[in-house]
Amino acid sequence: MQRYFSNELINNKFKLLDSDIYHIKTVMRMNVNDLIEVVYENNVYLAKIISNYEIEKVNKIETKSKISKEIVLIVPLLKETKMDLILQKSTELGVSKIIPIITERTLIKLSQEKKEKRISRWIRICKEASEQSKRTDIPIISEFLNINDLYFDGLKILCSTRNKNNILKNVLKKTDSYDRIIILIGPEGGLSEKEEEMLIKKGFIPTALGELILRVETVPMYILSIINYEMSDCNG
Repeated sequence: MQRYFSNELINNKFKLLDSDIYHIKTVMRMNVNDLIEVVYENNVYLAKIISNYEIEKVNKIETKSKISKEIVLIVPLLKETKMDLILQKSTELGVSKIIPIITERTLIKLSQEKKEKRISRWIRICKEASEQSKRTDIPIISEFLNINDLYFDGLKILCSTRNKNNILKNVLKKTDSYDRIIILIGPEGGLSEKEEEMLIKKGFIPTALGELILRVETVPMYILSIINYEMSDCNG
């Protein structure tokens, strides 16, 4: 059943975005009395299409979260196609928050106006991925940060090709002590040595992902899949 998000419930009717109504009417070709799922305040409801394509609440649906911990993904600004892939797949794999960062080796330069347009677009991508993957929330997309301005509490994983001692399997054994997992991925060409040293001083653990060198856009799917497996309820 198709799922949509709503931020407003008035007189037992959900308010959806115009783009969602267009999708229901034109793309899905739904009609009066057809049923959809609506997420409102992190709860899922069965809803019915009534006249004029208004959306009427029917009843609440019981759901269960897949991952109990907050997962923050810090990723450098990349080309649009690679960034879109990371946003979509990390949303499907349960990430809670995505923070775009600027590093020494970031090649793409954007004005403030273009940054705001990118963020608006990324929010839309994450919303659609959340609907498709049956999430009850949409990942938060933060403003752009400089790599020097990262201050977090939690298990801080720095994906590194320099350090081969801390393998991901061993680092993840520490997750029981934390409610938040932060994953930082470097740009194409990697972080500079100076940046890695600075992050290590801030408590990030340089973590090896294996012998293979993965593309930047592959790393989130790899590490989030492992975290998903280790922490999801279906793994017991």
